[in-house]
Amino acid sequence: MESMYKLLGIHKPSEKTKDNVDKSKKTDHEVLKGRFKIQKSDNDKHLAFGWASIAIDEAGEQLVDWQEDMIDPEDLENAAYAFVRIYREGGEMHERGDCAVLIESMVFTEEKMEAMGIPVGTIPVGWWIGFLVTDEEVWEKVKDGTYTMFSIEGEAERVEVEEDGDSD
Repeated sequence: MESMYKLLGIHKPSEKTKDNVDKSKKTDHEVLKGRFKIQKSDNDKHLAFGWASIAIDEAGEQLVDWQEDMIDPEDLENAAYAFVRIYREGGEMHERGDCAVLIESMVFTEEKMEAMGIPVGTIPVGWWIGFLVTDEEVWEKVKDGTYTMFSIEGEAERVEVEEDGDSD
């Protein structure tokens, strides 16, 4: 059986903190990207669901994504709310939009898990999403396995984190 980390497309913090920021676009802000596996899809309805981002795993450890980035739960929650409030659109590979519409969004915090009766440590502290994929070509790529993960993108201030978890 695959580990939860492999299924979710995440990995534990490495020994070194790396500065992996997408600088392909010249902007005033650094762009952070993360990818998480699509967990469920419905072929007839063109629906895809999965984690957009995970801040803390079930063991209580803060996670590092594929770009060696970490996000605090409060920052993730605020980013998720802003996305739902302002955008709600899914695109294709950060290059073109209008490919999908957000139909589900839930940020699981420890407080919300407790309120719902979900024991803390059962699921990650993270942002679960669902999209209705409206573009037929993109949906075919989801179905044939070309697109197996959600990829999020956002702007953030990069803060160096020491090995003991303290930031400068």
